[in-house]
Amino acid sequence: CGGKTTGQARLSTFFENLGWKVYRVPETANILLSGGVNFAELTDEAAEKFQENLLKTMIQVENTFFDLANSGERNCLVICDRGAMDASAFISREQWEHILSRNGLDEVEIRDNRYNQVIHMVSAAKGAEQFYTIEHHASRSEGIELARRSESTRLNSSHITISYAVFCLKKKKNKKKK
Repeated sequence: CGGKTTGQARLSTFFENLGWKVYRVPETANILLSGGVNFAELTDEAAEKFQENLLKTMIQVENTFFDLANSGERNCLVICDRGAMDASAFISREQWEHILSRNGLDEVEIRDNRYNQVIHMVSAAKGAEQFYTIEHHASRSEGIELARRSESTRLNSSHITISYAVFCLKKKKNKKKK
């Protein structure tokens, strides 16, 4: 059973074989959670602050790769493992709105305009429960019920294909030599 990681690898290989440069932005939550954070043990206030820092870190890491993509001459694909809206899935709507307000962010902008295409791969926790596992995820601890609830992350963008990875395409225009 192939999931998000397999899909990203195949997409990377496909575009690399076409001569494109492919960057893969790592999942920021995994980086932070692997440092010993147990999200389930956090108070509401600590969870909100964690998600705020996660969002800020994610945006900075993504921007680093977006800048690299824009600086090269080759066609480039940036694959983001998760996207900015992911931080909203594990906190209340009110907490999410506080985070956006404190950081001068607009939900429509980060949901609908930050990425060229979003592919939402539905969790195995929703419909293929026999395949859902956290066994090989050192930093993931959510049970099947939380995974199902977080599945409904505020997805309203016209750029979304329901099929969780985020993809940004940047095709370079051919420069004419004088």
